[in-house]
Amino acid sequence: MLIIPLFAVLFLWYLLLCWKWKKNFFDPMEKLPGDKYYPIFGTTYTLIGVPRSEVFYTLLDSIYKYKPLFRTWNGSHPEVNITKPEHLQVVLRSSTHLKKGIFYDNLYEWLGEGLLISQGAKWFAQRKLLTPAFHFKILESFMPVFTEKANLLVQDLEPKIEGDYFDVLPMITNTTLDVICETAMGLPVCRLTKNKEEYVKALRDMTEMAMWRSIKPHFRWHPMFYLHPKGRYFRKILKELHEFSGAVITERKKQRNNIEVEDTMEECLKKKKRLSFLDLKKRLSFLDLVLQAADGPNAISDKNLRDLVDTFLFAGFDTTTNSTCWTLFCLGSHPEAQEKVFEEVRSVLGDKPQPTTIEELNQLKYMECAIKEALRLFPVLGVITRVLSEDIELDGYKIPAGVQAILHIAIVHRDPEHFPEPNKFIPERFLPENSKTRHPFAYIPFSAGPRNCIGQKFALTEEKTILASIINKYRIKSMLTIDEMRLFTHTLVRPQDGIKIKVEKREY
Repeated sequence: MLIIPLFAVLFLWYLLLCWKWKKNFFDPMEKLPGDKYYPIFGTTYTLIGVPRSEVFYTLLDSIYKYKPLFRTWNGSHPEVNITKPEHLQVVLRSSTHLKKGIFYDNLYEWLGEGLLISQGAKWFAQRKLLTPAFHFKILESFMPVFTEKANLLVQDLEPKIEGDYFDVLPMITNTTLDVICETAMGLPVCRLTKNKEEYVKALRDMTEMAMWRSIKPHFRWHPMFYLHPKGRYFRKILKELHEFSGAVITERKKQRNNIEVEDTMEECLKKKKRLSFLDLKKRLSFLDLVLQAADGPNAISDKNLRDLVDTFLFAGFDTTTNSTCWTLFCLGSHPEAQEKVFEEVRSVLGDKPQPTTIEELNQLKYMECAIKEALRLFPVLGVITRVLSEDIELDGYKIPAGVQAILHIAIVHRDPEHFPEPNKFIPERFLPENSKTRHPFAYIPFSAGPRNCIGQKFALTEEKTILASIINKYRIKSMLTIDEMRLFTHTLVRPQDGIKIKVEKREY
């Protein structure tokens, strides 16, 4: 007899939830333009049957159809899509809209509550703790690492001289992974794994699965995802990634406690010159700062420590890899701009093969313009997301609290109002006289506001060192033009078929 009343109560409760959802979200969001909403799928039905290689362009068509402001539905989750600098400014400069969007839920089991995903007091405490690790004095101490790894990359490129086109992405990846391990972690990669390519593959497969789940809302439900073959593979690579970050923490703790370890730097010194073991121990790394805090009264749990390490391994090398490769691609397809960079490098370095000081890097003004222009065309992150913590109003539309804001950086960067001939590579756009009147949120490759990228100076310093070293010795030629390059929907803005270049030795 109690079953019928119980079902009646549950049914009424469900109807109440539906009514509140319709009143608070559906009705105000449906005032914005966008594709028709259907239950369960929302507006993601537009991607059903679309080949993976075409998802990016299908989404792009929708963006240009409805921009500058429109709504989408990821299942029953409402999303407001923003493509104007003025609207981005409302969200990003706020000190309240700091929570990352639901896409990052797909990365939670891997990155946990590291700096990328954490929020509230935990995020603030982490940001405060880590900011000193990116002081310019710390960056100066990293210059020998940047220089050494860039020199090794230049040597690795030598066998490619006068050869066929090849994908430069794996070579840059190896370099940037070496850099982040020795600077942020205080350890060489060879101390942590025998096959760093497997780690890189696991990391990129992990981010690919996060993107795959984001366009298939029914797979956000963990039990359904884990029944799928991709879910089982997810568990496998999650274990591999956590084992790598665990090895980082274990090894650095051994060094800090002056515990003798069986392996020494001799293995790494056999083929190529490396920094000495003593130098690595003396240099203050990101991980050292965290471990020092863990020793104090505000102890950090092992899991939180691993979350921070995983976050920095991901954010610290894959993003820089992308940016460096895209700049090489742009310079390789624009020989005039490349020669300007070369002439500037020679004028600053003289007979030196590569920069060794931050002062030299600061003089590479045109190169910096070229990097910024490449980041405009191919920002590391095409979109970033925030969950609105309170109601906002944009162009007369009320956007309720709880809605996910999708901020389309890549679209804003190609807005002809702020960047005439937006699809062309023109580094001169970023000369001071040409950029001083530009809207401050028209160009935000490192995000903006309180949650901007903490490592942007680190990334630019590393990238400048690598690019100056390459351009000073080689002439680069790209196989494709910007118009021919096909892009891929991913966590980062990626090429579908790599970045293929040729190298020629410079004679001077």
